[in-house]
Amino acid sequence: MRAKGILVLLVLVFTATAYAQESLSAAESVDKLRAQLLEVQGKEEALRVRAQQLDESLKPENIERSLAGIGSTKPEELRESRRRQLTIERDSVQAQLKLLETSRQRLETAIANAEALAYQQSARPENQMVVASSKGYRWMILGGGSAAALALAGGVLFYRRKMRLR
Repeated sequence: MRAKGILVLLVLVFTATAYAQESLSAAESVDKLRAQLLEVQGKEEALRVRAQQLDESLKPENIERSLAGIGSTKPEELRESRRRQLTIERDSVQAQLKLLETSRQRLETAIANAEALAYQQSARPENQMVVASSKGYRWMILGGGSAAALALAGGVLFYRRKMRLR
């Protein structure tokens, strides 16, 4: 009966420590997700600027101007080739923009979920006690838990030997 009490105590100590670590990791994950969101937004903005440049370059007068210094016996083919090249690049940029937009939306959802989880974890009463405690106190609890686990294991071994000797 006494061994069960010690086991329950160990489970409670390790669970409280796990909640504290989850709370820290939830807050850290919010920060990491926000950093990823900023990175995605930066890439998205750069691609939007490039898409605008390509749209401007695709105008017939700009294609003509870009090929003005190049002599050719078939200028129509040269202009068509340049237009195809710019169109392919623009389509690629637009596809990347769609992927980044999806990624941004997922990150925003993940941030909202992580913030809600961090708030819920911070609102737990048992978590507030452990989070408020210092690191040294947590180590003392872990050390006490380890000592209790060793005492429990020793008690089990002692009990087994006693049963064998009968």
